[in-house]
Amino acid sequence: MSDDAENNQKPWRVTALTLFPEMFPGPLGHSLAGKALEAGLWSLEALDIRGFASDKHRTVDDAPFGGGAGMVMRADVVDAAIEVAPPVGPLVYLTPRGVPLTQARAKALAAGPGVTLLCGRYEGVDQRVLDARDVEEISIGDFVLSGGEAAALIILDVCVRLLPGVMGGAESLDEESFENGLLEYPHYTRPRVWSGMEPPGVLLSGDHGRVAAWRREQSEAATRLRRPDLWATYARKTARREP
Repeated sequence: MSDDAENNQKPWRVTALTLFPEMFPGPLGHSLAGKALEAGLWSLEALDIRGFASDKHRTVDDAPFGGGAGMVMRADVVDAAIEVAPPVGPLVYLTPRGVPLTQARAKALAAGPGVTLLCGRYEGVDQRVLDARDVEEISIGDFVLSGGEAAALIILDVCVRLLPGVMGGAESLDEESFENGLLEYPHYTRPRVWSGMEPPGVLLSGDHGRVAAWRREQSEAATRLRRPDLWATYARKTARREP
């Protein structure tokens, strides 16, 4: 992409609906994502959900119908916040109940105009507003966080680095984990000898064909051992068999 094209592209717009707007941009204000934010390659607005409560105590939650521990974020308050959020991109709710985030979904989000992220707290958000607003539910893993803000930052980190002009050469993205259905191969750099250990000799051979083959073998071996679910999918697509 030329410098003119980068300068003329519209920023990827992000709106975070949260009870803790001060958590944004957090670590994304640093390094490449922070530089891209300053350069206008993406924009961020954090809306305080509590500001849409209608009572003097700014109440955003209540006890769950049917009983049980914890509190639930109110549909009316959350909906009021959604109503004023800029209508750009999909509305995504971060929840362990959601569909697991994948690199493919992140690429699709990054290719669009932006995203609105709903960060839950307590036991979660009243299901009625999620249904009424046709909210996409995404999970970043099989574990539970204190709130959706940390998950939102992870999704943003995954997406922002894919935006044109944020990273260096596109080829560095093409060889990362999950881009081809495999985990990434191991990396080595100077010093050549460290603690009595040297990098594999093939990486010092200068033979690009052998290096590429070695890296593919390492990616396949790591995926087969560490992520049998990914390996099963890759094996079906490539007609590979167990060794």
